[in-house]
Amino acid sequence: MAAAGGLPAGLFAVFKPPGVAWERVRGAVETRLLRVTGPRFRRLKMGAGHRLDAKASGVLVLGIGHGNKLLTDMYNCHLTKVYTVGGLFGKATDDFSDTGKLVEKTTFDHITREKLERILAVIQGTNHKALLTYSNIDMKTQEAYELAVKGLIRPAVKSPPIITVIRCLQFTLPEFQLEIHCLHETQQYLRKIVHEIGLELKSSAVCTQVRRIRDGVFTLDDALLRTHWNLQSIQNAIWDCQLKVKAEIEKTLGP
Repeated sequence: MAAAGGLPAGLFAVFKPPGVAWERVRGAVETRLLRVTGPRFRRLKMGAGHRLDAKASGVLVLGIGHGNKLLTDMYNCHLTKVYTVGGLFGKATDDFSDTGKLVEKTTFDHITREKLERILAVIQGTNHKALLTYSNIDMKTQEAYELAVKGLIRPAVKSPPIITVIRCLQFTLPEFQLEIHCLHETQQYLRKIVHEIGLELKSSAVCTQVRRIRDGVFTLDDALLRTHWNLQSIQNAIWDCQLKVKAEIEKTLGP
Protein backbone atom coordinates (compact mmCIF):
# COMPACT_ATOMS: atom_id res chain seq x y z
CA MET A 1 0.00 0.00 0.00
CA ALA A 2 1.53 3.35 -1.03
CA ALA A 3 0.72 6.98 -0.37
CA ALA A 4 1.12 9.71 -2.95
CA GLY A 5 4.54 9.87 -4.54
CA GLY A 6 5.38 6.24 -3.84
CA LEU A 7 5.72 6.64 -0.07
CA PRO A 8 4.45 3.69 1.98
CA ALA A 9 1.03 4.06 3.64
CA GLY A 10 -0.23 2.06 6.61
CA LEU A 11 0.83 1.12 10.13
CA PHE A 12 4.20 -0.05 11.41
CA ALA A 13 5.98 -0.21 14.77
CA VAL A 14 9.36 1.12 15.88
CA PHE A 15 11.30 0.52 19.08
CA LYS A 16 11.43 3.67 21.19
CA PRO A 17 14.53 3.71 23.41
CA PRO A 18 14.34 5.03 26.98
CA GLY A 19 15.33 8.64 27.62
CA VAL A 20 13.91 9.94 24.33
CA ALA A 21 10.58 11.71 23.75
CA TRP A 22 8.23 9.86 21.37
CA GLU A 23 7.99 13.05 19.24
CA ARG A 24 11.74 12.88 18.60
CA VAL A 25 11.44 9.25 17.51
CA ARG A 26 8.62 10.09 15.10
CA GLY A 27 10.61 13.10 13.84
CA ALA A 28 13.70 10.96 13.21
CA VAL A 29 11.70 8.40 11.20
CA GLU A 30 10.02 11.18 9.23
CA THR A 31 13.37 12.85 8.47
CA ARG A 32 14.86 9.60 7.17
CA LEU A 33 11.90 9.01 4.87
CA LEU A 34 11.94 12.58 3.56
CA ARG A 35 15.62 12.18 2.67
CA VAL A 36 14.74 9.57 0.04
CA THR A 37 11.68 11.36 -1.38
CA GLY A 38 13.55 14.40 -2.68
CA PRO A 39 12.17 17.97 -2.77
CA ARG A 40 8.56 16.91 -3.59
CA PHE A 41 7.79 16.46 0.12
CA ARG A 42 8.66 18.75 2.98
CA ARG A 43 6.51 16.96 5.51
CA LEU A 44 4.82 13.60 5.92
CA LYS A 45 1.42 13.01 7.43
CA MET A 46 2.75 10.70 10.13
CA GLY A 47 0.75 9.98 13.27
CA ALA A 48 1.59 8.07 16.44
CA GLY A 49 -0.59 5.57 18.28
CA HIS A 50 -0.52 5.03 22.04
CA ARG A 51 2.22 7.30 23.37
CA LEU A 52 5.21 6.34 25.48
CA ASP A 53 6.66 8.89 27.88
CA ALA A 54 10.34 9.79 27.80
CA LYS A 55 11.48 7.31 30.46
CA ALA A 56 9.60 4.35 28.95
CA SER A 57 10.74 2.19 26.03
CA GLY A 58 9.29 -0.35 23.65
CA VAL A 59 6.69 -0.68 20.91
CA LEU A 60 5.53 2.62 19.38
CA VAL A 61 3.06 2.34 16.49
CA LEU A 62 3.27 4.95 13.71
CA GLY A 63 0.97 5.58 10.77
CA ILE A 64 1.60 7.12 7.33
CA GLY A 65 -1.10 8.34 4.94
CA HIS A 66 -4.28 6.30 5.41
CA GLY A 67 -2.47 4.68 8.34
CA ASN A 68 -3.63 7.70 10.36
CA LYS A 69 -7.24 6.54 10.00
CA LEU A 70 -6.15 3.03 10.99
CA LEU A 71 -4.59 4.50 14.15
CA THR A 72 -8.03 5.88 15.07
CA ASP A 73 -9.66 2.52 14.32
CA MET A 74 -7.09 0.69 16.46
CA TYR A 75 -7.66 3.20 19.28
CA ASN A 76 -11.41 2.51 19.11
CA CYS A 77 -10.75 -1.24 19.39
CA HIS A 78 -9.59 -0.76 23.02
CA LEU A 79 -6.82 -3.33 22.54
CA THR A 80 -4.64 -4.58 25.37
CA LYS A 81 -1.06 -3.37 25.79
CA VAL A 82 1.53 -5.51 27.55
CA TYR A 83 4.49 -4.19 29.57
CA THR A 84 7.39 -5.56 31.52
CA VAL A 85 7.83 -3.38 34.60
CA GLY A 86 10.88 -3.47 36.85
CA GLY A 87 10.72 -2.65 40.54
CA LEU A 88 13.10 -2.17 43.48
CA PHE A 89 11.96 -2.53 47.09
CA GLY A 90 13.39 -0.42 49.90
CA LYS A 91 12.97 3.18 48.77
CA ALA A 92 10.38 5.71 47.67
CA THR A 93 10.82 8.73 45.40
CA ASP A 94 8.74 11.76 44.50
CA ASP A 95 7.90 10.45 40.99
CA PHE A 96 7.81 6.67 41.76
CA SER A 97 10.89 6.06 39.53
CA ASP A 98 14.41 5.10 40.59
CA THR A 99 15.72 8.41 39.20
CA GLY A 100 13.35 10.59 41.25
CA LYS A 101 14.15 12.52 44.42
CA LEU A 102 14.50 10.13 47.38
CA VAL A 103 11.64 10.48 49.88
CA GLU A 104 12.34 7.57 52.24
CA LYS A 105 14.18 4.29 52.73
CA THR A 106 12.50 1.23 54.21
CA THR A 107 13.29 -2.35 55.13
CA PHE A 108 12.26 -5.10 52.74
CA ASP A 109 13.69 -8.35 54.18
CA HIS A 110 10.20 -9.49 55.26
CA ILE A 111 8.88 -9.53 51.65
CA THR A 112 8.52 -12.91 49.94
CA ARG A 113 7.44 -13.84 46.43
CA GLU A 114 4.32 -15.43 47.89
CA LYS A 115 3.34 -12.18 49.64
CA LEU A 116 3.95 -10.22 46.44
CA GLU A 117 1.84 -12.61 44.37
CA ARG A 118 -1.00 -12.36 46.90
CA ILE A 119 -1.07 -8.57 46.37
CA LEU A 120 -0.98 -9.04 42.59
CA ALA A 121 -3.98 -11.39 42.77
CA VAL A 122 -5.96 -8.76 44.68
CA ILE A 123 -5.06 -6.08 42.11
CA GLN A 124 -6.09 -8.33 39.23
CA GLY A 125 -9.38 -9.28 40.89
CA THR A 126 -10.33 -5.67 41.60
CA ASN A 127 -9.51 -4.63 38.04
CA HIS A 128 -11.48 -7.56 36.59
CA LYS A 129 -14.61 -6.27 38.32
CA ALA A 130 -13.98 -2.81 36.86
CA LEU A 131 -13.54 -4.30 33.38
CA LEU A 132 -16.94 -6.02 33.60
CA THR A 133 -18.53 -2.75 34.74
CA TYR A 134 -17.18 -0.80 31.77
CA SER A 135 -17.79 -3.55 29.19
CA ASN A 136 -21.60 -3.19 29.36
CA ILE A 137 -21.94 -6.96 28.93
CA ASP A 138 -24.58 -9.02 30.70
CA MET A 139 -22.40 -11.62 32.38
CA LYS A 140 -25.30 -14.09 32.60
CA THR A 141 -25.36 -14.62 28.81
CA GLN A 142 -23.59 -17.34 26.81
CA GLU A 143 -21.92 -14.65 24.69
CA ALA A 144 -20.35 -13.09 27.78
CA TYR A 145 -19.08 -16.48 28.94
CA GLU A 146 -17.47 -17.18 25.56
CA LEU A 147 -15.85 -13.72 25.45
CA ALA A 148 -14.51 -14.20 28.98
CA VAL A 149 -13.01 -17.60 28.13
CA LYS A 150 -11.21 -16.08 25.12
CA GLY A 151 -10.09 -13.02 27.09
CA LEU A 152 -11.99 -10.74 24.71
CA ILE A 153 -14.00 -8.68 27.18
CA ARG A 154 -13.10 -5.04 26.57
CA PRO A 155 -14.50 -1.70 27.73
CA ALA A 156 -17.27 -0.38 25.50
CA VAL A 157 -16.01 3.16 26.10
CA LYS A 158 -12.88 4.94 27.26
CA SER A 159 -12.50 3.88 30.89
CA PRO A 160 -10.05 4.61 33.69
CA PRO A 161 -6.88 2.47 33.50
CA ILE A 162 -7.69 -1.24 33.80
CA ILE A 163 -5.21 -4.06 34.46
CA THR A 164 -6.37 -7.37 32.98
CA VAL A 165 -3.32 -9.46 33.96
CA ILE A 166 -0.51 -8.77 36.44
CA ARG A 167 2.07 -11.42 37.30
CA CYS A 168 5.57 -11.72 38.73
CA LEU A 169 8.24 -12.73 36.22
CA GLN A 170 11.30 -12.43 38.47
CA PHE A 171 11.84 -12.00 42.20
CA THR A 172 15.32 -11.53 43.70
CA LEU A 173 15.19 -9.14 46.65
CA PRO A 174 15.27 -6.22 46.48
CA GLU A 175 14.50 -6.45 42.74
CA PHE A 176 11.40 -7.78 41.01
CA GLN A 177 9.91 -7.75 37.53
CA LEU A 178 6.23 -7.79 36.59
CA GLU A 179 4.31 -8.44 33.40
CA ILE A 180 1.26 -6.20 33.16
CA HIS A 181 -1.55 -6.40 30.56
CA CYS A 182 -3.65 -3.27 30.59
CA LEU A 183 -5.99 -0.82 28.86
CA HIS A 184 -6.12 2.99 28.89
CA GLU A 185 -3.01 3.23 31.05
CA THR A 186 -0.19 5.72 31.15
CA GLN A 187 3.35 4.67 31.97
CA GLN A 188 3.23 6.88 35.07
CA TYR A 189 0.17 4.94 36.21
CA LEU A 190 2.25 1.74 36.02
CA ARG A 191 5.02 3.34 38.09
CA LYS A 192 2.42 4.30 40.69
CA ILE A 193 1.23 0.67 40.80
CA VAL A 194 4.80 -0.37 41.75
CA HIS A 195 4.81 2.30 44.48
CA GLU A 196 1.45 1.06 45.83
CA ILE A 197 2.63 -2.56 45.82
CA GLY A 198 5.52 -1.47 48.06
CA LEU A 199 3.11 0.20 50.49
CA GLU A 200 0.81 -2.85 50.57
CA LEU A 201 3.82 -4.98 51.52
CA LYS A 202 4.62 -2.60 54.42
CA SER A 203 7.70 -1.31 52.63
CA SER A 204 8.28 0.98 49.66
CA ALA A 205 9.22 0.44 46.02
CA VAL A 206 10.36 2.40 42.99
CA CYS A 207 9.97 1.57 39.32
CA THR A 208 13.23 0.87 37.49
CA GLN A 209 11.89 0.18 34.00
CA VAL A 210 8.70 0.37 31.92
CA ARG A 211 8.95 -1.40 28.58
CA ARG A 212 5.98 -1.97 26.28
CA ILE A 213 6.36 -5.38 24.63
CA ARG A 214 2.98 -5.41 22.87
CA ASP A 215 0.55 -2.78 21.61
CA GLY A 216 -2.52 -4.54 20.24
CA VAL A 217 -1.37 -6.68 17.31
CA PHE A 218 2.18 -5.23 17.33
CA THR A 219 4.91 -6.95 19.36
CA LEU A 220 8.61 -6.29 20.01
CA ASP A 221 9.38 -8.58 17.04
CA ASP A 222 7.52 -6.11 14.79
CA ALA A 223 9.26 -3.03 16.21
CA LEU A 224 11.97 -1.66 13.91
CA LEU A 225 15.24 -0.72 15.57
CA ARG A 226 16.87 2.61 14.65
CA THR A 227 19.16 0.90 12.12
CA HIS A 228 16.05 -0.16 10.17
CA TRP A 229 14.29 3.21 10.04
CA ASN A 230 14.55 3.32 6.26
CA LEU A 231 12.12 3.22 3.33
CA GLN A 232 12.55 -0.45 2.45
CA SER A 233 12.27 -1.74 6.01
CA ILE A 234 9.22 0.43 6.72
CA GLN A 235 7.53 -0.72 3.49
CA ASN A 236 8.18 -4.34 4.46
CA ALA A 237 6.92 -3.77 8.01
CA ILE A 238 3.67 -2.19 6.75
CA TRP A 239 3.17 -5.08 4.32
CA ASP A 240 3.89 -7.72 6.99
CA CYS A 241 1.39 -6.24 9.48
CA GLN A 242 -1.46 -5.05 7.26
CA LEU A 243 -3.43 -8.32 7.29
CA LYS A 244 -3.42 -8.71 11.08
CA VAL A 245 -4.31 -5.02 11.49
CA LYS A 246 -7.26 -5.44 9.08
CA ALA A 247 -8.39 -8.65 10.78
CA GLU A 248 -8.32 -7.09 14.27
CA ILE A 249 -10.26 -3.99 13.18
CA GLU A 250 -12.90 -6.07 11.37
CA LYS A 251 -13.23 -8.48 14.32
CA THR A 252 -13.79 -5.66 16.79
CA LEU A 253 -15.46 -2.87 14.82
CA GLY A 254 -16.98 -4.90 11.96
CA PRO A 255 -16.09 -4.90 8.22
